[in-house]
Amino acid sequence: MRRIAIAAAATVSVVVLLFSYRTSTDATPVATGRTQPSRTTSPSAAATGTAADGTFTGDAADTRYGPVQVRITVSGGRITAADAVEYPQESGRDVRINSAAVPELNQETLQAQSAQVDTVSGATYTSEGYQQSLQSAIDQAHR
Repeated sequence: MRRIAIAAAATVSVVVLLFSYRTSTDATPVATGRTQPSRTTSPSAAATGTAADGTFTGDAADTRYGPVQVRITVSGGRITAADAVEYPQESGRDVRINSAAVPELNQETLQAQSAQVDTVSGATYTSEGYQQSLQSAIDQAHR
């Protein structure tokens, strides 16, 4: 009987620990727009209309497969163009993945008007690097 009680207590403890485990410790501030789990958000000047007009190139974000860098054009406080000017293209696989992912990320940026764009399935590293560089470009537009 005592073994059963110990086994039950251990099982309950493990279940509680599993449910309290946080899968991400990333607390990088990202502009508001869409809600992304495990990200702390702050207002985007592009969303509030305080961004300066012009073209801004974000810092290159290093990813597992190479750097990703994004350039945005802001007009009237809104992002009117977004282009990845640098992204992994070293192998045929990189070209195949990013030829589909980059245009989708560019379009998503125009819709979201923030760095909170959806991650493209199969291009997780590129998507994460894109988000980081995009946030850097947005930050430059607010200076």
